[in-house]
Amino acid sequence: MAINSKAKASIVVMALTGTLIMYVETMITPALPILSKFFDSSYDSLSWVITAYLISGTASAAIFGKLGDIYGKKKIFLILSLAYAVAISFGGFATTLSQFILVRTVQGMGMGMIPVAFALLNDELPKKDLPLAQGIISATFTVGASLGLVIGAWITQNYDWQWSYHSAIPVAFGLLIAAFFILQESPVREKERIDFGGVFLLITGVVSVLLLLSEGQYWGWVSTISFSMGLLSLGSFVMFILYESTIEEPFINLNLLKIRNVFMANIGGLLVSGGMFYLFFTIPLILQDPSPTGFGRDILSSGLAMVPTSLLGIVFAPIGATVVKRRGPKTSIMIGTVVMLFAFILLYFNRGSVMAITEDAAFIGAGTSFVFVGMINMVIISTPKEEVGQATGMNTVFRNIGSSISPAIAGSIESQVVMPAMVGSYPSPFGNLPVTPIFGNFPSPVAFDYIYFVGFITLLLSLIFTVSMKKVRVNESNEVV
Repeated sequence: MAINSKAKASIVVMALTGTLIMYVETMITPALPILSKFFDSSYDSLSWVITAYLISGTASAAIFGKLGDIYGKKKIFLILSLAYAVAISFGGFATTLSQFILVRTVQGMGMGMIPVAFALLNDELPKKDLPLAQGIISATFTVGASLGLVIGAWITQNYDWQWSYHSAIPVAFGLLIAAFFILQESPVREKERIDFGGVFLLITGVVSVLLLLSEGQYWGWVSTISFSMGLLSLGSFVMFILYESTIEEPFINLNLLKIRNVFMANIGGLLVSGGMFYLFFTIPLILQDPSPTGFGRDILSSGLAMVPTSLLGIVFAPIGATVVKRRGPKTSIMIGTVVMLFAFILLYFNRGSVMAITEDAAFIGAGTSFVFVGMINMVIISTPKEEVGQATGMNTVFRNIGSSISPAIAGSIESQVVMPAMVGSYPSPFGNLPVTPIFGNFPSPVAFDYIYFVGFITLLLSLIFTVSMKKVRVNESNEVV
């Protein structure tokens, strides 16, 4: 691969940015039970810590992906990098769940850097060199996840969760400075306006369905407010489709969705991302909740149990890139989806020990590497070059919608299907016992059975969409065949 030194430096900056984003995202994953206690909140309320971040990231990825096409990708990348660094600076100072969700919402804007980074690479590199460059960046996402799960868990266990955020502040501002000096501005421009009406309708639809999923158990599933929220969501999505099909410069270009592979990759991305976040929102709870609902391990142990997941993601990302280059992105996506399906089967039937869960979850890391390297390449090679920023932003939108819905579903199940577990005691006799036990309700093993069954169905649907893709690849002459 003949990549010049400037492009290599850009890849390094983008890779380190992806590492930071995933570090900050996953460092709170093993801390979810601790955050639940710190903010005195239930798991379904806590799911908004993840959901708010992803909803913000959904809007950011699409809006700023398009703004990059219009005003310059480097300029937009720097703006998002600054917003992200500022949000991280406030993260460790939140004292209420509402404050923390607000910080996470602003932090989600940084997710827009990912499609802008891929679009920048697309402008700098020939198509035949893109798979390896994207494989490198995708692998560093997994590196960041590994660091977040281990270092974040270690910091939380020894210095409290706030210091996980504090430790990321100098890195965020350091990368902002590096990006300013190293990244090259793209000459590719496209004159468009931002469709704020479309943004509003889509976000309204997503937020209302998430509110229904997370709060319906308290409102009553057949109550007036639940019914109204369902109608609001359905109406918003219908109006969004009608509105986007009539304006000249839509938020989501429905014409891009007419491209078969782009449509299939977006739906597949939504489903696979949803499946991946079922893992992130369940494993820490299973490992840290007290017996008999969980294994009663500390936060560092639960973080270490997720490391093989990240390590396999690192190992298989460049392998996935090789598969994309030789056989095309469809083959890579199919391999990854099948591996993830197998992981959910294992998680359903094989959770008898911490080691078993660690082994099962590791397959998710291997599968996602193949899927996401293949998916971003499928979108890029199937899209006109002047619309790549918009197309990769759209793909991130779909992936984030899936990632937003799954924590809400998992949190709702975990809050409804519960069983008691002893969490402490009073130093006074109770019957024949020398102390009075204190019990709390925690998600039961049946709750996780339900969640992993839903995850399996989600991945099965994704496999069906993948099979329906056209097989394409880039040849040695840099042509799509």
